Amino acid sequence: MKQGAFSVAVLSGVVGIASAALDVDFGSADSIRLAAKDVAFDAVSYYKGNETGETPGVLGYEPLIPGGNGEYWWWTGSVFASTLIDYWFYTGDDSYNAIVSQGLAHQAGPNRDYMPPNYTHSLSNDDQGFWGVAAMQAAELDFPTSSLDWSNLAQNVWSWQVSRFKQEETKEICGGGLRWQVPPSNAGYNYKNTVSNAVLINLSARLGRWTGNSTYVEWAERAWTWLTDVGFLTEDFRALDGAHVELNCTDINKAEFSYNAGVLLQSAAFLYNQTTGDVQTRWRERVAGLTNATLARFFEDGYHFELSCEGRDGACSSDMLFFKGMVTRFLASTVQVAPFTKDRINEVLKTNAEAAVKTCTGGDNKRQCSFSWAKGKFHDSTDLPSQLNALSALTVLLQDEVSQKSFATNATSNPGGGSEGGNGSGSNNQGNGGQDQNGNGNGGSAGTTTRVTVGVLLAGLVAALL
Repeated sequence: MKQGAFSVAVLSGVVGIASAALDVDFGSADSIRLAAKDVAFDAVSYYKGNETGETPGVLGYEPLIPGGNGEYWWWTGSVFASTLIDYWFYTGDDSYNAIVSQGLAHQAGPNRDYMPPNYTHSLSNDDQGFWGVAAMQAAELDFPTSSLDWSNLAQNVWSWQVSRFKQEETKEICGGGLRWQVPPSNAGYNYKNTVSNAVLINLSARLGRWTGNSTYVEWAERAWTWLTDVGFLTEDFRALDGAHVELNCTDINKAEFSYNAGVLLQSAAFLYNQTTGDVQTRWRERVAGLTNATLARFFEDGYHFELSCEGRDGACSSDMLFFKGMVTRFLASTVQVAPFTKDRINEVLKTNAEAAVKTCTGGDNKRQCSFSWAKGKFHDSTDLPSQLNALSALTVLLQDEVSQKSFATNATSNPGGGSEGGNGSGSNNQGNGGQDQNGNGNGGSAGTTTRVTVGVLLAGLVAALL
């Protein structure tokens, strides 16, 4: 379907009808929810993965065509999934859960490690990592599934990434750290970057909280220390892009992309949430530092501005178009697991959403959104990432609606809860900064037998990776 080219469409049993500009009463949760429903429908109208002959989970990816003409790299399918998982969690609308589950399962590949044969030849560590993060998010939010253990998918990705990290330490190249690309034949194999290592930290942090296994927390600290030692993460919490191995990672590219800062902030928040004492204090300081730096550099006027490319026509690559929604959701989840950031972050999330919605007057239905929120109005064109960005900006305003749910752990998850109905409950007082974490369930992962089996196997694997 071409951009904005529909007036009536049917997707996953949902009917969307042409309407006027998006109108939102930001003081009403119901109004926000209805607006989000419209934006979600418009976003999913771009997706073809559930159509006959198309590939589930991807956004029209062509292996040799990076971006342009509506094509996006493989990893962006994980952003599509993550955005819709959050949409379901915040609003309760399960209209798109089936296509999300289908896509996450299909792209996991035969070994359930997000290295599907069609894309392994062009695999990068951050690409694989973001699919693992999407699976981890599904586990934490008890996203419904009939057959998959979401956390097991994330653990498989983590295991691969840790093994690669250890190889780099053994080779003493830049003192360790993940490379950007996985196959040596790929352009970019000689580059080590922040995002690949930040995603490993993120998976480590979240698996640590999920399992209660301190090995994950140790790995998060290990990779974080490498980022700071090599100079990719500065003392004033600027997340720089990366450097080349030929020069022992001394030629640091100082470009700053918001998703680097965002994924590190979310990681630090999850680590703060599960630690105690001096260790928790250290992570709290990192959360505070990254919160201040991220909001100051990318939200100077109260809304997201992608400073590395925005404002220069054509400068934002197809990848960069997805960053706003990602960072918005990273900020919101930071509030959930590190509540001391709530006032600082939520103030910005509101102005951010207001700026996003001002652009939602485009397309044939006169409600689609555009990428640049600084212009205060619809500008030029609309596309899938612009819809996902606006959807994220809206849904995170519903935090109070889900605040009683919290993120699940392996102990509090409700695997058999089903996709309709209430929230299961449980509690986990361990390592959460003195705040009880109430479990929630609207479906979930595979059953208890699978969990126990995977847990036993994982214990041996984790020990081997120490």
